[in-house]
Amino acid sequence: MDLSSPSTENVHFIIEAIKDKLRMVNADAMKPEHFDSSNYEDLVYLYELVHKRDAFSPSEMQAIVAELGSLRK
Repeated sequence: MDLSSPSTENVHFIIEAIKDKLRMVNADAMKPEHFDSSNYEDLVYLYELVHKRDAFSPSEMQAIVAELGSLRK
């Protein structure tokens, strides 16, 4: 997937990929509709960070989820 340009489709892909990778328990709290392309660069950064690693500590997961929460509309 080409993530070089902000679009609703790309935001949806990024959020779903992060939720899948983190195996979020309450995945419904992070719906792609809650995000827009104004924070696209930050979302891409988080996506790349999450996909580079195989495992996360509980505190790292909490920090990532907190950051996603701050990027919501």
